[in-house]
Amino acid sequence: MCAITGFFNTQNAFSNTYKALSELKNRGRDGSGACGLDWVTHSYDINTLELLQDNNILGHNLHSLVKYVPQPIAYTGKMVANCEIYNWKMLSNTYNLDAENDSDFLIKFIEYQISKTDSSNPVRIKDNIEKALNKIIGVYSFAYMLGGYVYVFRDIIGVKPLWYSNSSGFAFASEKKALMKTGYQNVYELNPRESICYDIANNISHFYTRNFFDTKPEHKKQLHTIQKEFGNILEDAVSIRFPDEPFGILFSGGIDSTIIAYICKKLGKQPGIDFTCYVAGFKGNDSGYSPDVSYAKKVADELGLELKIKQITYREVEDYLKTVVSLIEDTSVPKVGVALTMYAACVAAREDGIRVMFSGSGADELLAGYNRHWHSEDVNYECYQDILNIYQKNTYRDDVVSMNNNIELRVPYLDSNLVDYGLKIPAHCKIDNKQGQNKLTLRNVGKKLGLHDDFVHRNKKAAQYGSRFDKAITKLAKKSGFKTKTQYLEQFHEKS
Repeated sequence: MCAITGFFNTQNAFSNTYKALSELKNRGRDGSGACGLDWVTHSYDINTLELLQDNNILGHNLHSLVKYVPQPIAYTGKMVANCEIYNWKMLSNTYNLDAENDSDFLIKFIEYQISKTDSSNPVRIKDNIEKALNKIIGVYSFAYMLGGYVYVFRDIIGVKPLWYSNSSGFAFASEKKALMKTGYQNVYELNPRESICYDIANNISHFYTRNFFDTKPEHKKQLHTIQKEFGNILEDAVSIRFPDEPFGILFSGGIDSTIIAYICKKLGKQPGIDFTCYVAGFKGNDSGYSPDVSYAKKVADELGLELKIKQITYREVEDYLKTVVSLIEDTSVPKVGVALTMYAACVAAREDGIRVMFSGSGADELLAGYNRHWHSEDVNYECYQDILNIYQKNTYRDDVVSMNNNIELRVPYLDSNLVDYGLKIPAHCKIDNKQGQNKLTLRNVGKKLGLHDDFVHRNKKAAQYGSRFDKAITKLAKKSGFKTKTQYLEQFHEKS
């Protein structure tokens, strides 16, 4: 979890870098840094960061989990990165790179790959960066500056965010509002299936298409075999994401988060010591729990999990909304409702000193978990489209909400190996119309793990309803005299 930004071919690069890094301060509180074509500077505090007057600057705020390596990192080229590379130690040993952490590994591995080609050819450099990224398991957004060019990438699914603008030179940042606050217009989210090669001297951005996953060929195997193989890949996706410190799990008691929690326990992580589950809900005038909180408590008690419950009142809901709407830069009622649920749980985790949280995001998209999948003529194509567009609907929302609480979110269901396998699972192994069951493969994984049938077959309830936050927003909107919930939420967006 970090913040990255860059401003090129603008006289305001100096002031814009300060503004952007200040706006993104919650994404990294362990230090700040910046660099130009021929200088690098670091500081423990954005307020003491000393920049040079320059028209071309990369900036960075650091959230340090593994060793302290200030950014930008400078070797042959210079890099700012927001990344979680889960197999960096293995690759570092394989290629004798002697990397200090995943960011240090990323620039060293890219430069190792580039050293094999003509370093004066930007297209070949871009191609070799791609070759390096194809061997990485993890998520990332970064900018690498070398020889008068800036190469900008984000992970192929789009878990790590990146926004850019060509309205005045070239600029990019981890969050849209950082560019908007510096006066940029026409700010766009970088499509994860594109990379940018920016030519500084000529002020030209070249866009290149990247390959994505496919739904073909489908697996020609029995359901029990697919379930076993999928379960094994999911266990790998969870275990490779374990941090070297206690972590949290966003926990609703649904099949997605329950399986993650159970795998953690199965693999030797101790509830209450190594990990804690968190659930949030609205506390109305009665003293009862919301449906998700009640069910999460039931599952946690049955499985011996440590569960922290965060209940918030009407007054707290409105206070939280002021922050959440500003963070996600959106007034969509469902999106705000989900974000509010996550934000409240992250607040509880932050209060416990948690800096890494696991999320079940992506399971519904990958394994046909939404009601609309029942009516799809091509279930796997629908799942493909869901994964293709998840960066526009979910991952940015989830990232900014967790980052604001200084928490790094990890999403095993969006692991590249799991997605590659999951998109090739035949439709009849995802949806069983006779039994009225969706996410069939995942539910069978739950059965194999030994989960109770009630937990395995629990029907999905959207987070905003299971937490009752949608109900709270409805009442607050009516009480405030607004005709619709959207109009009520817009007041917070206008003030952001």
